[in-house]
Formats: sequence, structure tokens, C-alpha cells
Amino acid sequence: MPIYEFKCLECNEYFEILVARVDEDVDMACPKCHAENFERVMSSTNYAMGAGGGASSGVKAQTRQCSSGSCTTYEVPGMTR
Repeated sequence: MPIYEFKCLECNEYFEILVARVDEDVDMACPKCHAENFERVMSSTNYAMGAGGGASSGVKAQTRQCSSGSCTTYEVPGMTR
């Protein structure tokens, strides 16, 4: 079951959508403002083993120039090692 991550372009909320089946009818809207204007963000997997893991605070964005114009990379909060 894939989990897709999105960023709402209206309110900047990050949210996930779990898709259990290919033929499943999924509500594709921001859970905060209910807008349907969002973009998919790259998911990153984090693992923490034993003690010493902690959550980072806030979303960080890095924008740079690339061949198609400008590209933005988002670092979303989560567990780190």
C-alpha cells in the first residue's frame, strides 16, 4: 500500500494519502483547507534504531537553478539518526 505525500499550494500544508487498492476512490483534497491545488513531494524514509533519535522541527526548502528553470527540494520533519 503506497503512501503518497503532497504539499497544498493554497495553505502550504503537508499531508499523506494512503492508497489501499488501485481501483479505490480516494479523496484528493487538502485535509486542512480542502483545496485541490497541490503538488506531490518526494518522500524520504527515515529509520531510527535504539536511543538517540529525534524529530527535526519545521520544513526546510532549498531552491536552485536547474535546466527546467528552478527546482525546489523540501526537507520534511521526521525521525533522524
